[in-house]
Amino acid sequence: MTPTAPCPPDRSGTPHPWFKDLALLTLVTVVWFCCLLGMRPLSNPDEGRYTEIPREMAATGDFVTPRLDGVKYFEKPPLVYWLSALTFRQFGVNEFTARVWGGIFSAIGVLLTYATARSIYGRGTGIWSAIVLSTTLFYYALSQIILLDMAVAVTMSGALFAFILAMREPRGSKRFGLFMAFYAFMALATLSKGLIGFAIPGAVIFLWVLLLNRWRALWPFYPIAGTVLLLAIAAPWHIFAARANPDFLYFYFVHEHWLRFTTRIHGRYEPWWFFLPIFLVGLFPWIFFAGQSLRESLGTGWKARRANAEAWFFLIWVVFIIAFFSKSQSKLIPYILPVFPAVAVLLGRTISRAWEGLDATCLRRGTWGFIVTAVLIAGAAIFVPGPKDQPEISAILPVLRVIIGGVFLLGALAAFLGLRRNQTRLMIGAVAVSSAVFLLAVNYGGGSFDKGSTKKFAMILKPILNAEDRIYSVGIYAQDLAPYLGRLVSVVDYRGELSFGIDAEPDLTSSRFLKREDFLKQWTQPGAAYALIRKNAYDKWISKSTMSYQVMSETDRYVLVRNDLTPAP
Repeated sequence: MTPTAPCPPDRSGTPHPWFKDLALLTLVTVVWFCCLLGMRPLSNPDEGRYTEIPREMAATGDFVTPRLDGVKYFEKPPLVYWLSALTFRQFGVNEFTARVWGGIFSAIGVLLTYATARSIYGRGTGIWSAIVLSTTLFYYALSQIILLDMAVAVTMSGALFAFILAMREPRGSKRFGLFMAFYAFMALATLSKGLIGFAIPGAVIFLWVLLLNRWRALWPFYPIAGTVLLLAIAAPWHIFAARANPDFLYFYFVHEHWLRFTTRIHGRYEPWWFFLPIFLVGLFPWIFFAGQSLRESLGTGWKARRANAEAWFFLIWVVFIIAFFSKSQSKLIPYILPVFPAVAVLLGRTISRAWEGLDATCLRRGTWGFIVTAVLIAGAAIFVPGPKDQPEISAILPVLRVIIGGVFLLGALAAFLGLRRNQTRLMIGAVAVSSAVFLLAVNYGGGSFDKGSTKKFAMILKPILNAEDRIYSVGIYAQDLAPYLGRLVSVVDYRGELSFGIDAEPDLTSSRFLKREDFLKQWTQPGAAYALIRKNAYDKWISKSTMSYQVMSETDRYVLVRNDLTPAP
């Protein structure tokens, strides 16, 4: 490959400095991804779980053994837990601080995408790749919730981006630095979500080198120095966790890696095509231009693949990851998030060319697809009836109808005018602005549709709780209750993902993880006690039992009760 070209000039011939673009893009992306993070309550179970684990880390100071509700929890490695725990120690636990690292990682992912696209294809492609990724439905949606998938997607993308940039450099300090970044990002990806952090980038690279016969160009890739760096970052936690917990190695490597991929032990089996519609819908609204982008990326076909090597690298990246997780016996929607930065680069190149007038007719068919879809979404937003007898939704739904319906109607009209007048920039701008407003509106009003949050009950309990009071979650483990209350919760008639931790330390857990009979006995003991009860458990055996209690509050999903020994608030 040829060395990286210098910063390409604009139409006037003046080079654009990197620093100004990166500074402005950093500011915009951080505001874009973080401005609404504190607007919604934590959702169950994921946001509650991934807030409670670092909350307990921050409270106990144990950064080696992750714990959920006081029991060992080795399903995932600790990078995001560590970052959140340090944040909680400095700024406290709330919705914003719990979600902020998802927003930060999302912004980093956009910056990495911009930098790579600009280095390979020029400034315009860098800018449009950043815009595409930021306004893609799937990427933005997962940036707003607490999951580990954004961290692994960004670090894995960082590794693959660093590799393809390193391959463009001759032997020297810059190539060495990029390869060290490649190994470091793989280590961070491993600390984010396990062995896929280096297995998937390694597989993508192997396929690309094999299919394009890049073996000679691969050297030097500094495997000894890189492996030492990777192990120096990723290995210590695994070693300390294994020394502190004899049951760690089997559960983490066999149960959570091998058995998760090869068996249905986790109960998350889906058909092989499960990720295809998720990918297509998740790429909205830029999916309409994907066909043109694919044709440009393939070039003139298989024989010309070496002339378009970087685009083939991104294609292999996307295809392999989707195929890999489609083969897995355990499938969850966020698994394919790492493909979107690569797709954004390919789309950014196509859109940039159209924006600059180099191929202004290539997006017309995709624009028609956007217009039709925008009109359908607007119609659904305006005319489809909402749920009845739900005041929280009824209050926000008219506003969402106006915003979403209005923005897509206006976006469709602007795109249509762009087609009629052959104004490509109007077409592209209509798509980008419509998507941005739509995402902000849904994010702003989305919390009203979440019926699983227990924040309402936590806000009732928190002012009246004393340290010695007992709190129970009955029939379910409501995972956001503990972080809102800032304390552990006893769990009744439920084990779920806590099973491993409960069984690992029975002497520590037997008094807090109870069967129904044990709970009823504890309920009558002296002292104040509160129970958040799943509605079906309440209807099935609490309301029909001889248990003495008073109802404090209830929703369609939960009932909050106190025992008769509890003073009324």
